[in-house]
Amino acid sequence: MTAEFTHADRKNGIRKTVLILVAIIAVLVGLFFNRAFTPRILSPVEMVNNGAVIFSTPRELSAFNLLDQYSEPFTLERLQDKWTFVFFGFTHCPDICPTTLALFNSLSDKLQDTDFFADTQFLLVSLDPARDTPEALKTYIQYFNPAFVGVTGDFLPLRKMATQLNVAFQKVVTNHETGDYTIDHGGNVALINPQGHYHGFYKPPLDANKMALTYKSVRMSNR
Repeated sequence: MTAEFTHADRKNGIRKTVLILVAIIAVLVGLFFNRAFTPRILSPVEMVNNGAVIFSTPRELSAFNLLDQYSEPFTLERLQDKWTFVFFGFTHCPDICPTTLALFNSLSDKLQDTDFFADTQFLLVSLDPARDTPEALKTYIQYFNPAFVGVTGDFLPLRKMATQLNVAFQKVVTNHETGDYTIDHGGNVALINPQGHYHGFYKPPLDANKMALTYKSVRMSNR
């Protein structure tokens, strides 16, 4: 009787020990994955290494008056109370513009299940207002994501906005007989904070995973 009790007791003890070890391992694994996937504030060096340049002092933008893809006024106030990713391009762009808007779509998907999604917007500003009417922008934007914003307007206000965000561009005639042309421009993506200030920028090559990582860091450091 005593031998049988001792054997059963030993089996129960082993079972309890195994359960405790399994529980400890589960906790350690949980802590590891929590740390691995929880956003953290990156150092300036880590930010740059991941393609993000964040200014120590955000730069104020002067007022502008443009139009969105619905022909509604788009002013500086539309950049306030939200964080905005801004890319300058044009609808006839053969490569970098559609690639960047597709990347915006991927980045938007990566933020969708976070606290940062609701007050984040994505903006394409046209460098080709002669061809990029609000209607043309609307068709182009909807192909990628109807929630994105397209902006056009008179050339001088567009150029002023581009200059403030350090975007260089120039018109290049590709056929002198027909007058066909393209627009050479950079691939940086500007980041505007909820005060409507130029907060920093992302430099090519752009990567949605790195942008999501650094953007979460920016948001955490500005809570």
